Formats: sequence, structure tokens, C-alpha cells
Amino acid sequence: MTLAQFFSEHKNVGIALSGGVDSIYLMYSAVSCGADVRAYFAKTEFQPESELCDAAEAAERLSVPLRVIEFSVLEDENIVKNGEDRCYFCKRGMMDRIAAAANEDGCEIICDGTNASDDVSERPGFRALGEFSVVSPLRICGMTKEEIRNSARDAGIRVWDKPSYSCLATRIKQGEKITQEKIARVNEAEKELFSLGFSNFRVRLGTDEAKLELSKKDTQLYRQNQKETEKVLKKHFNCVIVELEARE
Repeated sequence: MTLAQFFSEHKNVGIALSGGVDSIYLMYSAVSCGADVRAYFAKTEFQPESELCDAAEAAERLSVPLRVIEFSVLEDENIVKNGEDRCYFCKRGMMDRIAAAANEDGCEIICDGTNASDDVSERPGFRALGEFSVVSPLRICGMTKEEIRNSARDAGIRVWDKPSYSCLATRIKQGEKITQEKIARVNEAEKELFSLGFSNFRVRLGTDEAKLELSKKDTQLYRQNQKETEKVLKKHFNCVIVELEARE
């Protein structure tokens, strides 16, 4: 099946928009295929403002109505305790609210940006998608991450080469309680590193230290701007370990 065939069968869709290239390309495809599209962004403490900005910019460019749905994940103890099912409870909370909004708007189905490259067996959050009958057209059509990026580039989508993003909760070691203070420190540090030009990296919190994981490209930037980078990190953390070329 192709996306054109999928959207010829499903003309009225709600799209769970994350701000990443997958869901934005899916929204673009739905619009291009003539579907009636509405988009939904679940705004939590785990997403930096930049993700919402990318989602809103894409929706506006495609003239798709966007509803931003507030969800305070830090009020859910199942999420805050940061166990192995944290992602499931978080995704369930988000989809519960998105499904209610999409149903209110009269959407026939809800779609998300899961693709053929995603290993759903390793992500507890995907279990929640099934509970709300969320459909993943990119996965159904067999589109891989590389194919999506190439197609998004050809379509002129600004974020076509945006690195894959995982929420801020993944920066905190499993089993360590998630707090607003921890999330804020990581968010501020990463935001400042983005402003220095870094693009594919993670700042992870350990028990007594933070760890900066860099891609090969960002490793070169770190070596060129080591003093400035370390100045940023020392503002937020007492001890930082830098792992060069830790990310692909």
C-alpha cells in the first residue's frame, strides 16, 4: 500500500504531531492526498518549546488546524517514579487526551508517525497506541526512516534532516525519580548547547554527574569550542563526563 492509497480510503484524519520529521511528513502527505486533516500536539514538561515551534510552523505552512493539548506528566506518579513502563503511562496519558480531542472534532481515525524502521518491541509506549486504535500509515506502507527523510527533503520540508528526538525524561536514569528541577536543568543545558550549534547530542543525568553524549559531527564542534561548551555545562552541573562520538 502507498500513502496515496491509504489516504484515498481515509479522508478524515487526526494526526498526533510531535515536531519530528516523521509526523510532519505524514501530515504533509495527508494534505497532499486531499485528506481533511487536523493535528494534535500533546504539550508536557518532557518536550522543549522547540518541538512545539516546529510542529506549529509545519501545521501553519500546510494550513492544518492544530490543537495544543496540555498534559502535566509530573502529576502522574506512574510516570514520575520512572520505572520500565514510564513511556507507556506517558503515551497513554497523551493519547487519551488526543483521542478525546480528535473525537470531539469528528476525526475518522488518529494517525501517528511510527515508521518501518521503528522497533516497536523495544518501546513500551507503542502498547498505548493500540489501546486507542492509533494507525501508523508510514509503517503500514513500509516507509523507512531514510525513505521518509529523502521524501521530506524532496517535498521541501524544513526539518527533513532534523535528528531523531527522544523526550527529556529519557535523560534521567531509569528508577531515578523525575522532578521538575532535573528536567529544567537538562532542558536549559541542551537549549544552550543548541544555540552553540550542536544538533545531535544528549545530556544525561547520573546519580552524581551529568554525561554529554556527542555525535561525530558535534564532537568536532566540541573540540573547536571546548571552553565555551564546558562553561555552559558548569552552569548547570558540578561534574560532567563527555563521551565523544557516542551517537551515530
